[in-house]
Amino acid sequence: MKQTDKYLRKKILVLGLAKSGVSAASLLHKLGAFVTVNDRKPFSENPEAQGLLEQGIKVICGSHPIELLDEGFELIVKNPGIPYTNPLVKGAMEKGLKVITEVELAYQVSEAPFVGITGTNGKTTTTTLIYEMLREGGKLPLIAGNIGTAASGVAEEAEPEHTIVIELSSFQLMGIEEFQPEIAVMTNLFDAHLDYHSSKQEYAEAKEKITQNQTVEQFFVYNGDQEEVAEMAERSRAHSVPFSAVKKYDQGAYVEDGELIFRGEKIVHISEIVLPGKHNLENILAAVSVCKLKGVGNEAIKKVLRTFHGVEHRTQYVATIENRKFYNDSKATNILAASMALSSFSEPVILLAGGLDRGNEFDDLKPYLKNVKAIVTFGQAASKLERVAEESGITNIKRVDNVESAVPAAFELSEQGDCILLSPACASWDQYKSFEVRGDMFMAAVHKLK
Repeated sequence: MKQTDKYLRKKILVLGLAKSGVSAASLLHKLGAFVTVNDRKPFSENPEAQGLLEQGIKVICGSHPIELLDEGFELIVKNPGIPYTNPLVKGAMEKGLKVITEVELAYQVSEAPFVGITGTNGKTTTTTLIYEMLREGGKLPLIAGNIGTAASGVAEEAEPEHTIVIELSSFQLMGIEEFQPEIAVMTNLFDAHLDYHSSKQEYAEAKEKITQNQTVEQFFVYNGDQEEVAEMAERSRAHSVPFSAVKKYDQGAYVEDGELIFRGEKIVHISEIVLPGKHNLENILAAVSVCKLKGVGNEAIKKVLRTFHGVEHRTQYVATIENRKFYNDSKATNILAASMALSSFSEPVILLAGGLDRGNEFDDLKPYLKNVKAIVTFGQAASKLERVAEESGITNIKRVDNVESAVPAAFELSEQGDCILLSPACASWDQYKSFEVRGDMFMAAVHKLK
C-alpha cells in the first residue's frame, strides 16, 4: 500500500456501511484520519458498526442527521447506493464538500494497476473472464468491486506486480476524481438505473468517467457496435481498442470465418467456446482484448474459454436431466437481461419468469419468445407475463407459487432436447431476499429433481 499523509488528521465522514463503507472507514483510520461513520441501520442491529466502534472509530447509527454537516468534515466517502439526492449528500455538495466513493480511495493507495470494467450488461461475466484468463496466464490478478471484496481492502494488500480487476457501477464512477485504470472496458450502454440517475445522459456521463483520466499510454476497450460508446472512445485520450461480433476491427477483437481474432492473430475457434450467447461472445471479445494487451498467451485464453460455463446466476449451466439442460439466469432482473438470455438459445425453451411487479409491462420481451414453447410464472408479475405469453402464441402456460415449485412444473412441460431457463425479467424482492437466493433455490430444486 502506498503511504500517504493526505488524510492524516483530516475529519472524514463515511456515509453508509456495507462492505465498501467498512473497508473505507478502516483504511482511513489506519491512515490517521479522524473518521466518523454514519449508517441508517440501528446500532443494535449493525454488527459492522459495532466492529468499527471497537477499532476506536466514531459511529452514528439509525438515520442520516443533517446536523452532521455542522461538524466540520473535510471529505465524505459515500456508499455508492446512497443517491446524490439524499439530503445529507445534497447539503454537503451545496457547502462545497468533496464527496467521493470508496473506489477513489482504493486507487489513491494502490501500488497495483487497475483494469476497470463497466457497462450496462455483461460486467460480471467480463470481469470474471479477465480474472480467470490473467490467472491462467500467470499474471497475478486480484478481483474487486461489485463482484468481489471492497476495492480499498484489496488495494491495501496489492503489490506492484498484481493487477486489480474491478467491476464498476455508474454509482461508483460518479464519485471518482483521480481514478485512472491502465485498461478501461465499456461492455455496452443501454437505459438503466434511471430511478437513481436523473436522465440517460447523466447515466452515460457517469459510465464515461471510467476513461476520463486515462492517458495516451493506456487503453480503452469498447463495444464498437454501439455508436454512443464509439463516440466515448473518440473523446478518450487512451488508445482505442474496439471489439465486435459482427464487424472487423484491425486494431481490436472480432470474429471472422468462425475464428476469434485479435489484431489479426487467431486466438480460438468459436466452436471451442462453451459459454452460450451472442452477448457472451461480446463479453469474451472484451476479455480477450484486455488479456492480450496484458501479454497473456493464447493457450491460457483457450483453456478458460473451453471450460468457463458462466458466473453464478448469469446464464449459468446447472445440470442435464433426461436430456433437458437447466440454466440459472436469476440475475436477469430486467427485460433487457432476460432478452439477452433468451436470444442465446436456438433450442426450444421452457421459461421460468416472474417476481417483483415494478409497474412495467413486458411487451418488449415478445420478439425474444419465438423459441419459448412453454412458460412457468410466479410472483407478483405473473399475470403480466402470462398476457405477453398468450399474445405471443404460447399455449403452455402454468402459474406456480415460487421458483422451487416452478422446476418440477417446467420439467413436466418439457421434452428431450429442451432447455429449462430461469430468467425472471423481474427483481426477486417480492419473495426472496436477493436474486442470489432465488437462483440458489432454483439450483437446489434442479438437484432435487435428479
